[in-house]
Amino acid sequence: MFKKILIANRGEIACRVMRTAKRMGIATVAVYSDADARAPHVQMADEAVRLGPAPAAESYLRADLILEAAKAVGADCIHPGYGFLSERESFARSCAEAGIAFVGPPPEAIAAMGDKIQSKKLAAKAGVNVVPGYLGEIASTEDAVSIAGEIGFPVMMKASAGGGGKGMRLAWTQADVREGFEAVKREGLASFGDDRVFIEKFIQEPRHIEIQVLGDKHGTVLYLGERECSIQRRHQKVVEEAPSPFVTPQMRRAMGEQAVALAKAVGYHSAGTVELIVSGADPSGESFYFLEMNTRLQVEHPVTELVTGLDLVEEMIRVAAGEKLRVAQEDVRLDGWSIETRVYAEDPYRGFLPSTGRLVRYGPPPAGTRPNGGTVRVDDGVTEGSEISRFYDPMIAKLVTHGETREAAADLQVEALDRFRIEGIGHNVDFLSALMQHPRFREGHLTTGFIAEEYPEGFSGAPASEALGHRLAVVAAVADHAWRARDASLSGQLGGPIAIAEARIVSIGGTRHDVRVRGEGEGLWRVDLAGLSAEVRSAWRPGQAVFEGTIDGEPVAMRLRRRPGGFDLVARGATHRATIGTARLFELSAHMLEKTPPDLSRLLICPMPGLLTQLHVKAGDRVEAGQPLAVVEAMKMENILRATKPGTVARVAAAPGDSLAVDQIILEMS
Repeated sequence: MFKKILIANRGEIACRVMRTAKRMGIATVAVYSDADARAPHVQMADEAVRLGPAPAAESYLRADLILEAAKAVGADCIHPGYGFLSERESFARSCAEAGIAFVGPPPEAIAAMGDKIQSKKLAAKAGVNVVPGYLGEIASTEDAVSIAGEIGFPVMMKASAGGGGKGMRLAWTQADVREGFEAVKREGLASFGDDRVFIEKFIQEPRHIEIQVLGDKHGTVLYLGERECSIQRRHQKVVEEAPSPFVTPQMRRAMGEQAVALAKAVGYHSAGTVELIVSGADPSGESFYFLEMNTRLQVEHPVTELVTGLDLVEEMIRVAAGEKLRVAQEDVRLDGWSIETRVYAEDPYRGFLPSTGRLVRYGPPPAGTRPNGGTVRVDDGVTEGSEISRFYDPMIAKLVTHGETREAAADLQVEALDRFRIEGIGHNVDFLSALMQHPRFREGHLTTGFIAEEYPEGFSGAPASEALGHRLAVVAAVADHAWRARDASLSGQLGGPIAIAEARIVSIGGTRHDVRVRGEGEGLWRVDLAGLSAEVRSAWRPGQAVFEGTIDGEPVAMRLRRRPGGFDLVARGATHRATIGTARLFELSAHMLEKTPPDLSRLLICPMPGLLTQLHVKAGDRVEAGQPLAVVEAMKMENILRATKPGTVARVAAAPGDSLAVDQIILEMS
């Protein structure tokens, strides 16, 4: 077995690989850029080596620097994680030439599957179903328009070397092809150094299903069941689960056998994933097609680990060391259900715009087995004070739950998300909670268009039920009582036991509740609300960010922020404003003036920190609603900014190449 492993990555995946390596008794080495000098993965490792400046092209993508680091510290193997160099054939080959084991597949398999055009040809030859499309190189936009017309709309344009949702555009018309083809080429070149594009038929009601494969160097390849990855936004996965609510045992076997056949055809060993697109419109479940093979560990591998009981990182390391797999296909069992949600640095309330900055507060939910059953796992690589940089992927953490049933796993997600505390940047925790509660998600009716179909006007928070409104009012009343009791105690107004019990009004979303709270001892309150009496038990103290306890014996948890006149309560996928006071105070507040926000509709404002790469208009140009005005690159993605209404460009305040701050003015309309 290896003595020392270097992890050629950063963030949560570097930490995750280190945890397994340490358990196996293998010394760990981290590499880092200047932006990550104090990152958790650096602190966790036994040794750490600086690579270079913050941009990935000058640090994590420098294979030569990583190999130099491995030689300098005496590492005998390198785990690439995912992204960066994980699917670069030349890196795997350089490791072999340097006498350092690459914890991944052979270079030949990476090369065969890394080119999406060639991989589809190989898949077809191996007997795997492939999506109808054009796999040759496309020379120009007009050629792309012609090819798309021959295939039949809608079509998907993809960068040949793409992955992770980058370099992809859906086209419903010729106009979409003309607008998106060059953007796909640019994203492919910028992210992968390859601007080739291919076009294929877009499958209606598509579900994204992937098969986890695992092979050793002795000819054995297994499939470890499937993962449902259909909940996506801009082709970036948001929710993954194992198994899929759509896949039958017969489908699982057919998909798995085709995935194994493909892996064997390219001499594959280590962990890998065969991604499939499945037509949800076909009730037989037989319409599944090969998309690509990811020759690395997937971001969503934890859900497979939790339902199979296998540590995929450990298996990868053992395979790289030449060991045989310790399980056979008949040993693979799927136990229970697991769901993973990706916590991203993005603001769902502002169109999912990327968010960068410092994690002023960071508190993930407690991991481990829950008293009432089920498991919560948090994979992250950040800590309080960490910087979420524009240079890297916006994922903050992965929240993974496991339960006996799909419903139990989803319920655990909601409970854990209520306890997730992130401050300082925008994040999608509320949105993830809303997804977990959505009736259509609960039914398992998923497609890759789920988010666009269910949130066509954007996200404004999950709807609150009457029962939730009652819990919010109770918690707000208890928190108010505790704060007032604390303030009175500090000012010397209370000399004995706390007994503040006067009537108060709690307003939640405009609905008023008459409440009366009595403190009945340490951590115990009696709340009278709407003619009902509730017993609240909690160890919560004023100043704590998460209120946890029970209401009449039922668990309750929500994030809580004090503000003048009340609290903001964050629970079940939304922020609820609780205003608290006496009847007289509410009577007076009705006469207060409301501040009218300024009209910004004539300004094109940069919605996120980024680089202005294109400006399509100049002063004096007439524009129409929906017309592209500028392109801002952030988090390695191009964001097209469009006109919201007709008008004339009066002033241009920025130029291509400018680094823009959030809310910086790009141009002004008249």
